[in-house]
Amino acid sequence: MRTFRNPILPGFYPDPSAIRVGEDYYLVTSSFEFFPGVPVFHSKDLVNWRQLGHVLDRPSQLNLDHTIPSMGIWAPTIRYHEGIFYMITTYIDNDKNQHNFYVTATDPAGDWSDPVWLEDAPGIDSSLFFDTDGKVYYTGNRVPPEGQDYPKHMDIWLQEIDLAAGKLTGPKISIWQGALKVAHAQEGPHVYKIGGWYYVLIAEGGTGHTHAITIARSRNVTGPYEGHKANPILTHRHLGRQYPIVNVGHGELVETQHGDWWMFCLASRTNGGYYRNLGRETFLTPVAWENEWPVVNPGKGVLEFEAAAPDLPETKWPELPVRDDFEDRVLAPVWNFLRTPRGGFWSLTEQPGVLRLQLKPERLSEISNPSFVGRRQQHLSFRAAADMTFRPGTENETAGFVLLQNADYHFRFELGLDAGEQVLRLIERRGGSEQLLAAEPYPQDKVQFKVEAKGQEYSFFYRSSEADKWIALHEGADGRVLSTDLAGGFTGAYMGMYASSQGTESGNYADFDWFSYEGLE
Repeated sequence: MRTFRNPILPGFYPDPSAIRVGEDYYLVTSSFEFFPGVPVFHSKDLVNWRQLGHVLDRPSQLNLDHTIPSMGIWAPTIRYHEGIFYMITTYIDNDKNQHNFYVTATDPAGDWSDPVWLEDAPGIDSSLFFDTDGKVYYTGNRVPPEGQDYPKHMDIWLQEIDLAAGKLTGPKISIWQGALKVAHAQEGPHVYKIGGWYYVLIAEGGTGHTHAITIARSRNVTGPYEGHKANPILTHRHLGRQYPIVNVGHGELVETQHGDWWMFCLASRTNGGYYRNLGRETFLTPVAWENEWPVVNPGKGVLEFEAAAPDLPETKWPELPVRDDFEDRVLAPVWNFLRTPRGGFWSLTEQPGVLRLQLKPERLSEISNPSFVGRRQQHLSFRAAADMTFRPGTENETAGFVLLQNADYHFRFELGLDAGEQVLRLIERRGGSEQLLAAEPYPQDKVQFKVEAKGQEYSFFYRSSEADKWIALHEGADGRVLSTDLAGGFTGAYMGMYASSQGTESGNYADFDWFSYEGLE
């Protein structure tokens, strides 16, 4: 029996939404304050995925200037109808105001259109449903029109939408308020028509330990909807905090071309206790139908790390190289910026074969667009390294390797000046306070950084070239600083390259010859 391993998208890939078009599957996830926004993936077998790019890859589509951590793009939904792909999502501003919009494309690899912003579309987690009679409906959540009966009490609502005009039309209709009042935070609705029933699948219980997936059905798209007596149909909140997969929720149902059903959902792996450095990841589990209700992972009812693979021809894509030598003229899709990149601070062409980062005044500790190019941490234990050439000209100038959860929780492994002497230093930023963990004189311009994480023990090494042995700068740093359980928020840990002139203007730059990443699990 062929099996697969969960998570199918490891690392910070939350709120999965997926569709099938013929024999092809497409999936998108949330991206929050990172740019480009909304990574889009393709698969033939539901298990092996390749990233096609991002839906929101132009500043005209996505302005994330000054967006605070964990705001930005929440919970996209991807849909397909009559040759057009639709991605609809919510942009959350710093005041937590919700702005819903959609974009379209004829090819999920892009280019996608500029946004169509929807007026009078309250709430988050917007979705589209194409009914068989030709009508199209918008669904989302909102504060109930009659008011909230308890904290975070939300209403799932539906309204017809005119996609050609980009407007909601007709009345807003409340269709469901969840399975249990104790669950709260009803969100993430997806509507399906299956076998004569309309189903609304939602998330409840918040995004933390009590997260869950529930379902209701109706003979009419506008209701009334009957909640399933077996709700929640998937959760891990009853398994305790020692279970290695936690905060399971936000699901999406997909039927294969052979009539089998599967569910995508988010969940987190814990690491060294209840710490979730990687954020919320995308998992896959089978679904059966009994009495016209879904049964998730029959006989078990929980997500598993290993399970029987879908009955689809296995289609593996070329594995991503461990090392990126920056030989292309564009960055690989794995790389992201913090917020919308401004000022042309990076280049792959000024010095072919290297990624050049211009020093910017912005700091990693600010809510800004620093000179940072990063990728997700995807394994509980990993090894990452980078080769940098840089000579700081002033005490303000610094560049190096960073491990990031957010502006107030990160490690900076950097080359800079201290009293005129060039030094390598490791700085931990925790809760807005910084601590120098280690520093060593380093007079050379070329340095190779290495970070090895074994669980929550992070160790930092350096050398001048491949011919040299690695030298430990600091071993056993506390990696929990990169967990959402200390840092808060909804994102996962990143790592990458960084250059800053720390509040001053500079014409200096750092050249990165390569960056490597590999899991150790």
